[in-house]
Amino acid sequence: MKKDTLEYQQALDAVVDVLRERARTGAAPLSYSDLSAELARLGHQVPAYEGAMPYLLEDASSRESPDGSLPLLSALVVLRETGRPSGGFFKLARRAPYLRPGDDTELWIQEIKRLGRHYSAC
Repeated sequence: MKKDTLEYQQALDAVVDVLRERARTGAAPLSYSDLSAELARLGHQVPAYEGAMPYLLEDASSRESPDGSLPLLSALVVLRETGRPSGGFFKLARRAPYLRPGDDTELWIQEIKRLGRHYSAC
């Protein structure tokens, strides 16, 4: 799956929908493999740990918060082994326009809280 293709855009739409719904219903994290399985159920073959997944997660966050003012949807996706996001999430959260402060744990907890507040109000 390549960026800037119809297949990628459709998978991105599905990622955004899945994560928005997750945020609306309590903002409980899900693993990369669970997200991959949900996308497969919706007709999108996206391996959990390779290929397009990191790009889709970054683009989902960028789509929802292009100016950095809204919470990052990708905070909901975690590694099964650690129960925390991968390093890519923290790199994204610290760069412009997001510029999230705090150590990894604090940053992630605050982002999950923001997701819950924002999407429960939608």
